Amino acid sequence: MTITTERLLLRRWTPADREPFAALNADPAVAEFLPGPLTRAESDALLERIEADFEAHGFGLWAVEVRASAALAGFVGLSLPHFEAAFTPCVEIGWRLAREHWGQGYATEAARAALDHGFGELGLREVVSFTVPANLRSIAVMQRLGMRRDPADDFDHPKLPAGHPLRRHVLYRLRAGEC
Repeated sequence: MTITTERLLLRRWTPADREPFAALNADPAVAEFLPGPLTRAESDALLERIEADFEAHGFGLWAVEVRASAALAGFVGLSLPHFEAAFTPCVEIGWRLAREHWGQGYATEAARAALDHGFGELGLREVVSFTVPANLRSIAVMQRLGMRRDPADDFDHPKLPAGHPLRRHVLYRLRAGEC
């Protein structure tokens, strides 16, 4: 399944995506609000999990290709969080782009297409997104998408230990018909 927007192509992953995906995952700026940069092996393992989610659920994190250049910008898509929290089970929308593709509106453009697919084709009733409070770029994308935050929903990420500087997360929600 492929989704086309004005400037982007959301598609399944190919073997040629592994190297640029590993490069973006190894960038400390990209990993600023993640537990850390990924090694090549960790990046390849993540790609395998992404593809397995597509096979298991019929949706996942699409490779985002810039149509004008065929460059891999990163990923945007829908996934099921692999942890338990007050708001799970749920479907999350997320994104990760290479630094050279920041500030061009690609995350918002691709996320809108992913939401349209989720609410339209998949019949989802709600989608969530979450990040650390300091990740202002991702929070801005959530807000541009029309997602809303209730501070009562904020949570400590259960996969990070107590005291970890990235443990606290803000949660944003969007229900079908609100976008």
